[in-house]
Amino acid sequence: PSLYLRQHAENPVHWHPWDDEALALARDQDLPILLSIGYSACHWCHVMAHESFEDAETAALMNRLFVNIKVDREERPDLDRVYQLSHQLLTGRAGGWPLTVFIDPRDLAPFFAGTYFPPAPRHGLPAFTELLQKVRRWFDEHRDQVSEQNRQLAEAIASIQQGGGGDIAGEEAVDTALAQLRQRYDGRHGGFGGAPKFPQAPLLSLVEVLSRGGRADSDSAADMLRDSLGRMAHSGLRDHLDGGFFRYTVDGAWTIPHFEKMLYDNAMLLPLYAEAAQRWNDPLLRGAAEGIADWLATEMRHENGGFFASIDADADGEEGGFHIWQPEEIRALLDDEEYEAVTTAFGLDGPPNFEDRSWHLVRRGDPEAGPVPAAALEKLRAARSRRTPPGVDTKQLTAWNALCVEGLARAGRALGRADWLDLAEQALDFLHSTLWKDGELYAVHARGEIRFTAYLDDHAYLLNGIMVLLQDRWNSAHLEFAVELADCLLDRFEDRESGGFYFTPDSQEVPIHRMRPMQDDATPAGNGIAARALLALGHLTAETRYLDAAERILAAAGDELSQHPLGYAGLLLALDDFLHPPAQVVICGADGPRAETFKAAARRVTQGRLRVNCYALDARASASL
Repeated sequence: PSLYLRQHAENPVHWHPWDDEALALARDQDLPILLSIGYSACHWCHVMAHESFEDAETAALMNRLFVNIKVDREERPDLDRVYQLSHQLLTGRAGGWPLTVFIDPRDLAPFFAGTYFPPAPRHGLPAFTELLQKVRRWFDEHRDQVSEQNRQLAEAIASIQQGGGGDIAGEEAVDTALAQLRQRYDGRHGGFGGAPKFPQAPLLSLVEVLSRGGRADSDSAADMLRDSLGRMAHSGLRDHLDGGFFRYTVDGAWTIPHFEKMLYDNAMLLPLYAEAAQRWNDPLLRGAAEGIADWLATEMRHENGGFFASIDADADGEEGGFHIWQPEEIRALLDDEEYEAVTTAFGLDGPPNFEDRSWHLVRRGDPEAGPVPAAALEKLRAARSRRTPPGVDTKQLTAWNALCVEGLARAGRALGRADWLDLAEQALDFLHSTLWKDGELYAVHARGEIRFTAYLDDHAYLLNGIMVLLQDRWNSAHLEFAVELADCLLDRFEDRESGGFYFTPDSQEVPIHRMRPMQDDATPAGNGIAARALLALGHLTAETRYLDAAERILAAAGDELSQHPLGYAGLLLALDDFLHPPAQVVICGADGPRAETFKAAARRVTQGRLRVNCYALDARASASL
């Protein structure tokens, strides 16, 4: 069912899935494992596949020296997490994809790791074939050294996962985070850090909360938020024809992306744009929110109500081939007035910005750029649709769909879009009816199959999505589902000694060490989202078990939040909810329209001055409470 694995099915490499049979084969033959982890939309995964995995000589060497295992990181984030951390410890560098890991078959610990390797020496990297031979030779000649290194690596991972804890961080952690954000802020282009440049939605979500009134220096946070969102909306990070955002740009000025589009990025950016548009009455930000929502509804949604995982970076064998333009192409499609507007707005009268030969559409930020006629954009969109499109990974991931439930619900509330709330509700119904079976949640739906027992992020994101949607679309069955998910988290994922939740349930075996992730990556840490959702559920239901579990998460992460707050934006948001709980407004009664009137009034009078969780319950829930 995995598109990524199917993309490698015709390789001359003898790929195995990660399963008991492959692991037993490696142990029985005492062969090291070459583990390659990637995903279908990954540009550099495609490059390494074309250069090495499709090459007969390279494949023959891999087949002779190793048991080769290929893993879709979107299906097995548990494996990706432990081996990405291992890569970081072994190399001292951040990881990425494709992740290339050489593993001892006896204890499944990695003894060498990297990411992309070229077919010939380049950029300080050895040729992949040379690396294969050297790694195997070193493994054979230094087994005792391998074992000792593996032991030290396992101890290091266990120590990191144990973390600190004890005391819940105070307000100073939030203040420190804001000071560090100002230091990292790119005042010229917006966003945080340099090339390659990612939108970093978890950090932007933290900035949004810090920008609200009543905080010291909230104005500077508001400026960073509005400036970053505006610059990204103009930039090459955004697809100006279909509205979706790409995963990242290769440069620090937000100009040229690697063109893959991920569901999770767009799900998290959507509410940021919608709420900012409502806050500042900004048509640029509103247009960006509407573009994301339209892209989700038209390009990424299955008729079952769920959303697809990603869109590929490459099309017809060429990176960005679906997206780049020549001015003469555009000239042939538009009339004189439209062409002038497009040329001025997107800089087609300047030098090419993509590999010195083509133009990727990037809005100029100067005032004279002016608006682009909708008819012109539609003509470009129609012409592009006739090109060979990039591949779509149609698998549906519980965690990323749950982010869509939250994002569409918040955006629909902010901009008064009932149709977006409909999409959120339908996605939740899909997850509940399809991915929840006999009291167990599953992580992946693909080709009609549900696969893999769900992870922490699946449970936490879905619980949080339900709590957000309940504020606009009350459904007692959804509250009951939320309670089941929360109980599952406490029963099957909690670290009962130290607090917090493991990434995998207690029934699942994992290599090296059972991970308890607190730090964000491209998405917020499941522990941070779980803490926020449990606080909301606990306050609504007056169930102290959920409030206590959230408090234990924050205590377990106390040292990390105090010392390195920017790595833990998700947990900082939970800490803020704990230190400053949102007001709870619960409207009970059988008169639905009147309850909605009360709810609208409560939000109106608190807007901008007080965070509020506002629920208008149905008669059934009102009676039970």
